Amino acid sequence: MNTVLLASNRGPVSFTLADDGALTMRRGGGGMVSGLSEVAKDTNVLWVCAALSDGDRSAVRLAPSGRLDQAGYDTGPVRMLDIPPATFHRAYNAVANSTLWFVNHLLYDIPNSPQFDMRFRREWESYQDYNAAFALALAEEAAHGARVMIQDYHLTLAPAMLRVERPDLRIAHFSHTPWAPPEYFSLLPDDISAELLSGILGADHAGFLAARWASAFMDCCETLLGARVDRVERTVTYEGRTTRIGVHALGVDGDALWARALEPDVESHMTALRERVGDRKLIVRIDRTELSKNIVRGLSAYKQFLTDHPEWHGKVVHLAFAYPSRHDLPEYREYTAAVQRCAKEIEDLFGGEDWDPVILNVDDDYARSLAAYRMADVLLVNPIRDGMNLVAKEGPILAPHCALVLSREAGAAAELGGDALLVNPYDVSGTANALHEALVLPEEERADRGTRLRAAATALPPSRWFADQLAALER
Repeated sequence: MNTVLLASNRGPVSFTLADDGALTMRRGGGGMVSGLSEVAKDTNVLWVCAALSDGDRSAVRLAPSGRLDQAGYDTGPVRMLDIPPATFHRAYNAVANSTLWFVNHLLYDIPNSPQFDMRFRREWESYQDYNAAFALALAEEAAHGARVMIQDYHLTLAPAMLRVERPDLRIAHFSHTPWAPPEYFSLLPDDISAELLSGILGADHAGFLAARWASAFMDCCETLLGARVDRVERTVTYEGRTTRIGVHALGVDGDALWARALEPDVESHMTALRERVGDRKLIVRIDRTELSKNIVRGLSAYKQFLTDHPEWHGKVVHLAFAYPSRHDLPEYREYTAAVQRCAKEIEDLFGGEDWDPVILNVDDDYARSLAAYRMADVLLVNPIRDGMNLVAKEGPILAPHCALVLSREAGAAAELGGDALLVNPYDVSGTANALHEALVLPEEERADRGTRLRAAATALPPSRWFADQLAALER
């Protein structure tokens, strides 16, 4: 099989530099990397990624042309790009995470932001340079006619840039986020919104996690670019080229997840959690402290639930695992603090010597998260907006008796909504009511819903998800 080139900001491995100069390698973090790493085991993949740390940059400088061919972890060879730190910071933090993420998740406080000034224009130039570095590396590495799979909002310009360098390649782009509707996407300066859209349209195939995100992208192309859109065939034609639009709803490898969830460290965490919470019902949430995850409103809903239903005092515990995210950005540091304040308020209002109504953990521990999944009676997933949300799929796999309270704004709602309790993520009272409904759901109905949720969650595991995109690219 010809090599498939896979491009993403974060790669399958990362390096830590010790004080004595020694390098230690470990698997790269992040949900997308985890899923794609599993796929890479069975596919002839060259992974092109950015050096994210001093350790990564040291590893790159020791390797010929940045090729880490013995990277290990069954991911195959890796080409890691040593992009200047200042350029990377502006492209990643200022544009990708503080602008594109905010636009596509509808996160802006509109009266105050965004403000696109000269500083932003300098940051945008860095984003262009960052994408150009990826396009150049892919052009150098790709054999004639190779397939290139470019991932996510960090690399929206790379498909068109690569197309100029290598028109012989088959290029795909996949968006792991939602896509904003035209009236919100047009907050961006006109030339920049056009560059982003036409950048993705440099690909032969543009993939999305849900039909609504694909439709929003096509709407933007039609409204903001004047492109010709065929919504039946899902194609966008612009400047003489046609890009096919695909919907590929990433799921979970249930067998692999269960194998990990049965490991001794998970069992140990289950024992410790059970000792702490006793036989009380458990409402579980597992998220990064990311603005779009809506943790504060989730905690507020739990507070209202306890206010409205005193009969549950002492009989339920909310396990809220909120792991740090993007602490380089001040908005995220403040959001983490707001989560902690809200949890303390619940504890102060309702807690006592023999009952902790909420247990908040902000340190990342995957084994403990798996333990919480297995013990959950209710899983709360209430993002403001989410491309997919794999937590909503992992929970029902590991807890067959678990009821799912799910935001209608998560991409996963398209597949799971019929058997979840759907909520408006802004409606705290409605979410509080859904938590109560989930707790009192009859056992037979809970089991029936769980069976269907598990089937939907495992319908498109990463290997098939990736294979379907490759097949679509060939067409």
